[in-house]
Amino acid sequence: MKVGYRDLGTMAYKECWEYQQQLFDEVLARQKDESAREDGGTILFVEHNPVYTLGRSGNESNMLINEQYLKVLGAEFFHIDRGGDITFHGPGQIVGYPILDIAKLGIGVRRYVEILEQAVIDTVSCYGIRAERLDGATGVWICDRDENGEAHNWRKICAIGVRASHFVTMHGFALNVATELRWFSMINPCGFIDKGVTSIEKECGKSIDIEQVKGILLEKLVALLGAELK
Repeated sequence: MKVGYRDLGTMAYKECWEYQQQLFDEVLARQKDESAREDGGTILFVEHNPVYTLGRSGNESNMLINEQYLKVLGAEFFHIDRGGDITFHGPGQIVGYPILDIAKLGIGVRRYVEILEQAVIDTVSCYGIRAERLDGATGVWICDRDENGEAHNWRKICAIGVRASHFVTMHGFALNVATELRWFSMINPCGFIDKGVTSIEKECGKSIDIEQVKGILLEKLVALLGAELK
């Protein structure tokens, strides 16, 4: 199975959302096309201008600032049709939107989310970061462990929120590479009030090349999907 890839650079959220929908419609239209049976869809990577997005199951009270202050900050806000609560997208963050026919890839939605998580876990491990899943909280997390192995100080390095319809996916993940973390202080990230947010740069204590991270992440994701790039 082959998948395409496009790095969109920096793109406004609404424009990218509309582009996702266009690709989604195209993948859906190809489902019954025998000549496209090896075409699994397209993976998009993008950086957004500052924007907060609230998933369909989210609570607006998790946005801690009002619309007027949002405008002062130069950020946008959108209600969207993915799962999950509120999160932030902005510069220094790799936002991945895989628009994929997971039926062709032979996986279900649960397995698909696990693959996204694992691709991020494997990627950050290349920078000496031990990340993991947290029961009851989608995404990729980092914690500190005491001498007894007890976990504390949970902080999220990658948010995940997807939508799948007719086995075609939209939305995806947001991996903090060099993200300005103060933006997260204005929300309860993903609805949590007792957990933090982090980035690869914060955990490593040094500057990280986001283009290098993109290359590693794309390689890990495509391999875990059992696909190859077009």
